[in-house]
Formats: sequence, structure tokens, C-alpha cells
Amino acid sequence: MSDFVYAPPPGRPPVLHLDDDILVVDKPSGLLSVPGRGPERADCLIERLRADHPSVLLVHRLDLDTSGVIVFALTQQAQAHLGKQFEARKVQKRYVALVAGHPDEPKGRVDLPLIVDWPNRPKQMVCHQTGRPAQTDWKILRHEGENTRMVLKPLTGRSHQLRVHMLALGHPILGDPLYATGAAAAYPRLMLHAEELRLRHPATGAAMTFRAPVPF
Repeated sequence: MSDFVYAPPPGRPPVLHLDDDILVVDKPSGLLSVPGRGPERADCLIERLRADHPSVLLVHRLDLDTSGVIVFALTQQAQAHLGKQFEARKVQKRYVALVAGHPDEPKGRVDLPLIVDWPNRPKQMVCHQTGRPAQTDWKILRHEGENTRMVLKPLTGRSHQLRVHMLALGHPILGDPLYATGAAAAYPRLMLHAEELRLRHPATGAAMTFRAPVPF
């Protein structure tokens, strides 16, 4: 990653939902959710949104390389309410990924604790001694040549969870600059997309579902 150059795609992301309390957008791959280290990584999703929505507040993040549905709060009350939903694992997330190879089973669960791989940050790794619990449900949608399109549902929200869990399963996500190698790495982007997010509206309590079409 030492030769990595941050070159985010231009433009403002598509707005999926907007009201007085929340803003939901479709984040493109290659754009940071929040500012990174150094002035060259100041351009990010929340700063772009701030131009039109000065009160925008962070609730959760998507990795730089991941695209898809992400929700922001527009009031502190909404931020606190949504934060509690994420913390209590009340928010349901559905991702679509293209992975290398064909898993043996049609579906399953990866239950492997994760911890930061300090010498190789920002990479994460499985560690049964000191890792934090992490679970991911997965299901095959279809085979695409030598690869497989899958639905991934994280039950916990660890950093790089889906990416490390798929690697541990023996089927890395295609285009992953950190965890894929060889032919699996030779894709223009990480083939991971946050397709759907289900939560309760922080003001009304209504159940809401937001979706963004898979771009690959």
C-alpha cells in the first residue's frame, strides 16, 4: 500500500433519502467516508455532503474501497439514536460481493475473532486469543465463471470484517488491494457493495429500508 495514491472519483454521490433527521447516500468506491491522515486525504464523503448539508454528522463508515448505502444524521439527537441502533446490532446490513472460487456449501456463517495486524496496518487478522468477536452470514447467489456472487450479512461491525472473513473462508473478495493476491487482485475496484440497510427512523421509529443498485 506504500505506492497507494488517493484519487477519489469526482462529483457528489446519489442521495437515496433525505429528511429533517437523516441523509442516506450511495457512496462510490474509492472515496473515504471521513478525512484521512494528511491534507491530500481531506476530500471525503462527509466533507462533500457538508457543502449542501452543513449539519451532517457521522453515524458509521464504509471502507474506502467499498461502495453502497451509508446513513448520516442531520441532528445530534438523530446521531445518538442511530448510534444506539448500530451498537445494539438492530441495524440490518446486506452486502453483495464477488469472491474468488466456489465455496463448498451454499451458505454458512464465519465466526472468527478479529484484531488489527499492527505491523501491517490497516490490515486486520484472525486472532483467537485477543481478537474481538465477529460473525458474518453468507449465501451464494450464483457462480460467475470461476468466481461466485454472494450475499454477506455482518452480525458484528468489525473493521474489514467481511474482507478478512471471506479470506479466511478461502475465497477472497475480488479486487481487494489488501487481502487478495494474484488474479483475484487484478480488478479495477474492490467487488464489495453495501446493497441494503434497514433501520428505524430516529424521529418516527418507522422501519425503513434503503437500497443502492450493485454497480458490478
